[in-house]
Amino acid sequence: MAAMNPIHPLGDYFATLARYHVWATRRLLDAHIAPLPEADYRRDCGLFFKSIHGTLNHLLVGEGLLWQRRFVDGVSPAGLALDDEAEPDRARLAQRLLATAQAWQPYIAALPPERFDAPLRYATSKGEPTTTPFAATLAHVFNHATHHRGQITAALTAMGHPSPVLDLIYMLREEQA
Repeated sequence: MAAMNPIHPLGDYFATLARYHVWATRRLLDAHIAPLPEADYRRDCGLFFKSIHGTLNHLLVGEGLLWQRRFVDGVSPAGLALDDEAEPDRARLAQRLLATAQAWQPYIAALPPERFDAPLRYATSKGEPTTTPFAATLAHVFNHATHHRGQITAALTAMGHPSPVLDLIYMLREEQA
């Protein structure tokens, strides 16, 4: 696959993470969440956000409504709680999660190389101004999603449902095939 940002090595790295994020999100939602019975989907299975639905909503709030707005729009939304139910309908939630994941690819591809070495300035959810390293904070967004997908796969396994293989290396091998 051609380099997205050949001037800065982090451009290629984040382009890979963005592709992986779409691949893993689609794989989890289509093959393992879509056929899940409603009772299991909404069951409190001991996750930090209780159910699979609650965890997926948290991903939408954290990534789509907070972090993406901070990175892409330069806006720090106020009044959102990390456990808000942003989308009660599971089919629309899946669509919004996938669209949110897909939005990172063109954003990262368009970043100038110097942006990776700059700070990210935003307000926390409590309204406090803060500055964090841009690249490390962008890595946090993808790491956060991986963390919660892992929780969901553990919940699927605990309920006796099949769990997808979501390791990055599998996506890389698929791309090479």
